[in-house]
Amino acid sequence: MSQLLPSAWSSAFAPASVGNVAVGFDILGHALGGIGDTVHVRRIAEPVVRIAAIRFAPFALPLEAPGNTAGAALIALRERLGLAHGFELVIDKGIALGSGMGGSAASAVAALVAANALLDTPLSREQLYPFALVGEAVASGGQHGDNIAPMLLGGLVLATATGMVPIPVPDAWHCLLVHPDAVLETRQARAVLQGNYALGEFVAQSSHLAQLLAGCYRGEADLVRAGLADVLIEPRRAGLIAGFAPAKAAALAAGAMGASISGAGPSLFAWFEDATAAHAAASAVQAAFAAAGQSSQAYVCPINSPGAQLCATAQDLSDV
Repeated sequence: MSQLLPSAWSSAFAPASVGNVAVGFDILGHALGGIGDTVHVRRIAEPVVRIAAIRFAPFALPLEAPGNTAGAALIALRERLGLAHGFELVIDKGIALGSGMGGSAASAVAALVAANALLDTPLSREQLYPFALVGEAVASGGQHGDNIAPMLLGGLVLATATGMVPIPVPDAWHCLLVHPDAVLETRQARAVLQGNYALGEFVAQSSHLAQLLAGCYRGEADLVRAGLADVLIEPRRAGLIAGFAPAKAAALAAGAMGASISGAGPSLFAWFEDATAAHAAASAVQAAFAAAGQSSQAYVCPINSPGAQLCATAQDLSDV
């Protein structure tokens, strides 16, 4: 294979996400449009994966490819496909770290989508999924697809160990996400989940998940209201997030179908039947966090937000 010119770049944007969606721990998530990570990838002759720079991060992140979610994902891609060439990356972080918005997953997904465009025979999003899981494991310690899958496909997605199942949601339904200015690392948030769980809790959670999924398929908000309530994870993590309880109460009082912790936290998400209601609730939720000493940012987007997208061509990236 002939060596490509240094201008052989591709760039992709991967959105943030709401992981778990309260009742789907590690298996359910949806895309969060309007905010995300962008990764620029150059195909190089050397059979390596190299990270040239990570920009806009509040603190230093690993430049060694095996210890970086994007780098690890591309290493897995190269090895599985037996590629003779390699990749060089520049990562632009747009998601707050430790926010519960899928920041580690977004870099992996954006890197894969960009690199995939440079392959002689590009893969489908489904074929990219296992490589993205490898990347996510670098940050979370396990191959959890609840952030990866919606970033790849967009919308609400059920993520299993072997594949992704899109879940239909009415286009009018919107998510409000409020991110308090605090950091909660995934590994710390998972540590509080150690311990015993009652059988009745699992039965209740299974019932809630089933009602949520049925409500999405049927477009019935009342079923979602009955199901969007986490009895397993939220009670154990809520104490890590200052102001969470009053912020959740504010979202529910404003008409949310349900509200809980996004991913590992500390962000809170709430589902609404339309964009107007979601926007109207934002100030009350932020005020609740402010009363607990937490400034915050609010985002409103359709639950059916798009997944990762290519966003630049080779000639656009001559100055990367």
